[in-house]
Amino acid sequence: MAMVKFSAALILALIAISMLQVTVMASHGHGGHHFNTNAYGPGSLKSFQCPSQCTRRCSKTQYHKPCMFFCQKCCRKCLCVPPGFYGNKAVCPCYNNWKTKEGGPKCP
Repeated sequence: MAMVKFSAALILALIAISMLQVTVMASHGHGGHHFNTNAYGPGSLKSFQCPSQCTRRCSKTQYHKPCMFFCQKCCRKCLCVPPGFYGNKAVCPCYNNWKTKEGGPKCP
């Protein structure tokens, strides 16, 4: 009788675990992985990706050092760097809307 109770408890535990796994996977989308399909939108980057994305963004400016400084600061805050070398800030609202004390754009 004890073995039957143990087996029933084990089966119920396995069912509960599988239901929990299905719930978690469904809440995150495809296969339990949560990816931002937009390559440039808000939160599209991890902080370790900021230096390479800012190098790309600042590669054509003559003001490379300040561009890199502010780009990386903005990237760490927004986890986003707009595409291209200039402009295109609308795809990253946080990056676009962060202003200096004087009201100018903070992010290059």
